[in-house]
Amino acid sequence: MSSADSATTAASGTGDHGHAVRRAAKASFIGNFIEWFDYASYGYLASVIGLVFFPESSPTGRLLYAFAVFATSFILRPVGAVVWGILGDRLGRRWALSWSILIMSGATFVVGILPGYNQIGLWAAVALVAMRMCQGFSASGEYAGAGTFLAEYAPPSKRGIYVSLVPASTACGLLMGSLFVSGLYAFLDDTSMVTWGWRVPFLLAGPLGLVGRYIRVHLEDSPAYQALVAKAASSQTQQAPSRSRWAEPLRLLLTSHRRALLACFGVSCLNAVAFYMLLSYMPNYVEHELGHSETAATLATSVTLVVYIAFIFLMGHVSDVVGRRKVLVLACVAFVVASIPLFHLMSVGSLWVVVLCEILFALILTTNDGTLASFLAESFPTSVRYSGFALSFNLANTLLGGTCPFVATWLILVSGSQAAPAYYLTAVAGLALVSLLVSHWAPPLDLSVVKRSTR
Repeated sequence: MSSADSATTAASGTGDHGHAVRRAAKASFIGNFIEWFDYASYGYLASVIGLVFFPESSPTGRLLYAFAVFATSFILRPVGAVVWGILGDRLGRRWALSWSILIMSGATFVVGILPGYNQIGLWAAVALVAMRMCQGFSASGEYAGAGTFLAEYAPPSKRGIYVSLVPASTACGLLMGSLFVSGLYAFLDDTSMVTWGWRVPFLLAGPLGLVGRYIRVHLEDSPAYQALVAKAASSQTQQAPSRSRWAEPLRLLLTSHRRALLACFGVSCLNAVAFYMLLSYMPNYVEHELGHSETAATLATSVTLVVYIAFIFLMGHVSDVVGRRKVLVLACVAFVVASIPLFHLMSVGSLWVVVLCEILFALILTTNDGTLASFLAESFPTSVRYSGFALSFNLANTLLGGTCPFVATWLILVSGSQAAPAYYLTAVAGLALVSLLVSHWAPPLDLSVVKRSTR
């Protein structure tokens, strides 16, 4: 067992550590909540945003443009992953998280005050893309940082259930976004939605971000990271970093941990596609492809999110008992077997059949989501954990997650089949399964955990 994990394990039995874990959980929760409240709001308001910023296009064109802007927020995610990973590994998890939430919430707030096409023409779309890219850059350190931070605080034997709070916070943000947007559609007419209603969710990010930063700056860094710093200081290697040393975490990651990095990227691809397809794209799919009302589509997603949140902690606990890989393999197999039949069933069924299919998808997704963050954190040593987690997770989300709504819409357009997205999801699940098999020969290097939680 490494000194970092010895410190974590030794402290896990103390009351002070229990209080610290709870505070770390709150700090991890709020940043992801804000991020995904924003992403939910954008996804559910895509048709309105398309009308505000691209009014001269056709309805399908406006939707495609809105989703294309959604995808651009992911362009800087790999860059952000490298930057925040290095900063998180060099200056500490708390430092990186306290700044990422401030930049992310600030950019989201600016989206809420942007003028539309009717005020400044094409510059409105340019400004929207710029803010979305800024959001993507800052958010790239959020999920990985929160997962790393909480994994290093949590008792090893309960790491899965503790870290499952990170995906749960994303689902809570999505659920709140879904309910909030549903409320806007219920109480505002079309004119009010286009003129000012769509702005409200984004404006809320300002005060929420300030609260989140306040919580984070008043935390201590994780025990594992503090132990790493103490060890470096005792061996007289903790010098003021030169420019060449700033990139040391990235160099180590790319030279000594390539296999783990590639395996984690492959596993994260399924999470990226399944998450965005089910919880971001699905409301538009149910409305525009299946012909149900906008209210029914968002309500169906809200029910799905409640089920997702209810089961995510259970799957985190199961991964503590039977092991991360077994649960992740189960998720891959389930997506391969069930995706195509469930999409075909949704295309011919009533709204209640659609809701039931979404719930089944949510249950399958929790087996992946409730386990992935712990798996990624345990795949890298403390010195490069933030960088490894951030780069593998964000690269997958950039290439496959952010583009998922656009790709799904395009596949239906060119194939004429409402089930086309299911074949895409099935193929990515197969890729993730192969990556898991590869990861079996790339075990964690210095994060010793209870055997039952890594087998």
